[in-house]
Amino acid sequence: MRKNKVLEVVAGGIALQEGEYTLRLVAADEAASGSLPRGDGVVVLDVTVTPELAAEGLARDLVRQVQQARKDAGLEVSDRIALTIGGSDEVVAAARTHEALITSETLATSFALVTSDASEPVVTVTKQ
Repeated sequence: MRKNKVLEVVAGGIALQEGEYTLRLVAADEAASGSLPRGDGVVVLDVTVTPELAAEGLARDLVRQVQQARKDAGLEVSDRIALTIGGSDEVVAAARTHEALITSETLATSFALVTSDASEPVVTVTKQ
Protein backbone atom coordinates (compact mmCIF):
# COMPACT_ATOMS: atom_id res chain seq x y z
CA MET A 1 0.00 0.00 0.00
CA ARG A 2 1.43 3.33 -1.08
CA LYS A 3 1.47 6.24 1.36
CA ASN A 4 0.32 9.62 0.12
CA LYS A 5 3.15 12.10 -0.22
CA VAL A 6 2.75 15.60 1.13
CA LEU A 7 2.52 17.88 -1.88
CA GLU A 8 4.01 21.33 -1.88
CA VAL A 9 2.81 23.60 -4.64
CA VAL A 10 5.13 26.50 -5.43
CA ALA A 11 4.31 29.35 -7.81
CA GLY A 12 6.78 32.16 -8.43
CA GLY A 13 8.95 30.88 -5.60
CA ILE A 14 6.10 31.14 -3.07
CA ALA A 15 4.65 28.02 -1.43
CA LEU A 16 0.86 28.03 -1.82
CA GLN A 17 -1.44 26.97 0.99
CA GLU A 18 -4.26 24.46 0.59
CA GLY A 19 -7.29 26.24 -0.88
CA GLU A 20 -5.14 28.68 -2.88
CA TYR A 21 -4.86 26.29 -5.83
CA THR A 22 -6.65 23.49 -7.63
CA LEU A 23 -4.89 20.30 -8.71
CA ARG A 24 -5.98 18.77 -11.99
CA LEU A 25 -4.64 15.79 -13.92
CA VAL A 26 -4.31 16.77 -17.55
CA ALA A 27 -3.10 14.33 -20.24
CA ALA A 28 -0.19 15.66 -22.26
CA ASP A 29 -1.77 14.37 -25.46
CA GLU A 30 -4.64 12.18 -26.65
CA ALA A 31 -2.50 9.01 -26.73
CA ALA A 32 -1.52 9.40 -23.08
CA SER A 33 -5.04 10.07 -21.85
CA GLY A 34 -5.88 6.38 -21.52
CA SER A 35 -2.91 5.21 -19.48
CA LEU A 36 -0.81 6.12 -16.48
CA PRO A 37 2.54 4.72 -15.35
CA ARG A 38 2.63 1.44 -13.35
CA GLY A 39 -0.99 0.69 -14.22
CA ASP A 40 -2.23 3.40 -11.84
CA GLY A 41 -5.58 4.95 -12.57
CA VAL A 42 -7.59 7.97 -11.67
CA VAL A 43 -11.28 8.08 -10.89
CA VAL A 44 -13.06 11.39 -10.60
CA LEU A 45 -16.44 11.32 -8.90
CA ASP A 46 -18.99 14.08 -8.68
CA VAL A 47 -20.51 13.45 -5.26
CA THR A 48 -23.00 16.31 -5.42
CA VAL A 49 -26.42 15.05 -4.40
CA THR A 50 -29.04 16.97 -6.37
CA PRO A 51 -32.69 17.02 -5.29
CA GLU A 52 -33.44 14.66 -8.20
CA LEU A 53 -30.82 12.15 -7.04
CA ALA A 54 -32.07 12.38 -3.46
CA ALA A 55 -35.63 11.64 -4.62
CA GLU A 56 -34.44 8.66 -6.67
CA GLY A 57 -32.47 7.34 -3.69
CA LEU A 58 -35.56 7.68 -1.51
CA ALA A 59 -37.64 5.83 -4.11
CA ARG A 60 -35.09 3.00 -4.24
CA ASP A 61 -35.16 2.80 -0.45
CA LEU A 62 -38.97 2.56 -0.65
CA VAL A 63 -38.56 -0.41 -3.02
CA ARG A 64 -36.31 -2.04 -0.42
CA GLN A 65 -38.89 -1.41 2.30
CA VAL A 66 -41.69 -2.83 0.14
CA GLN A 67 -39.65 -5.97 -0.54
CA GLN A 68 -39.02 -6.36 3.20
CA ALA A 69 -42.75 -5.90 3.90
CA ARG A 70 -43.51 -8.61 1.29
CA LYS A 71 -41.09 -10.96 3.02
CA ASP A 72 -42.49 -10.16 6.47
CA ALA A 73 -46.01 -10.86 5.16
CA GLY A 74 -44.92 -14.27 3.85
CA LEU A 75 -45.59 -13.36 0.23
CA GLU A 76 -43.81 -14.99 -2.68
CA VAL A 77 -41.47 -12.96 -4.90
CA SER A 78 -43.86 -13.45 -7.83
CA ASP A 79 -47.02 -12.39 -5.95
CA ARG A 80 -48.79 -9.29 -7.27
CA ILE A 81 -49.54 -6.74 -4.57
CA ALA A 82 -51.63 -3.71 -3.76
CA LEU A 83 -49.25 -1.10 -2.40
CA THR A 84 -49.84 1.89 -0.14
CA ILE A 85 -47.02 4.21 0.84
CA GLY A 86 -47.48 6.81 3.54
CA GLY A 87 -45.12 9.47 4.72
CA SER A 88 -43.99 13.05 4.64
CA ASP A 89 -44.48 15.37 1.66
CA GLU A 90 -40.92 14.49 0.60
CA VAL A 91 -41.65 10.75 0.65
CA VAL A 92 -44.93 11.16 -1.24
CA ALA A 93 -43.31 13.43 -3.86
CA ALA A 94 -40.43 11.00 -4.44
CA ALA A 95 -42.82 8.03 -4.67
CA ARG A 96 -45.08 9.91 -7.10
CA THR A 97 -42.12 10.92 -9.31
CA HIS A 98 -40.76 7.36 -9.36
CA GLU A 99 -44.07 5.47 -9.37
CA ALA A 100 -43.15 3.45 -12.47
CA LEU A 101 -39.89 2.28 -10.90
CA ILE A 102 -41.55 1.34 -7.61
CA THR A 103 -44.51 -0.50 -9.15
CA SER A 104 -42.42 -2.41 -11.68
CA GLU A 105 -39.80 -3.47 -9.12
CA THR A 106 -42.41 -4.61 -6.59
CA LEU A 107 -45.05 -6.07 -8.95
CA ALA A 108 -47.65 -3.68 -7.55
CA THR A 109 -50.94 -3.75 -9.46
CA SER A 110 -52.32 -0.82 -7.49
CA PHE A 111 -50.48 2.10 -5.96
CA ALA A 112 -51.73 4.61 -3.39
CA LEU A 113 -49.99 7.45 -1.59
CA VAL A 114 -50.96 8.92 1.77
CA THR A 115 -49.38 12.03 3.25
CA SER A 116 -48.79 11.76 6.98
CA ASP A 117 -46.71 13.21 9.78
CA ALA A 118 -44.85 9.92 10.23
CA SER A 119 -41.11 10.38 10.65
CA GLU A 120 -40.46 7.23 8.61
CA PRO A 121 -42.27 5.96 5.49
CA VAL A 122 -45.09 3.51 6.17
CA VAL A 123 -45.45 0.71 3.61
CA THR A 124 -48.51 -1.53 3.41
CA VAL A 125 -48.68 -4.51 1.04
CA THR A 126 -51.64 -6.75 0.33
CA LYS A 127 -51.61 -9.80 -1.93
CA GLN A 128 -53.75 -9.38 -5.05
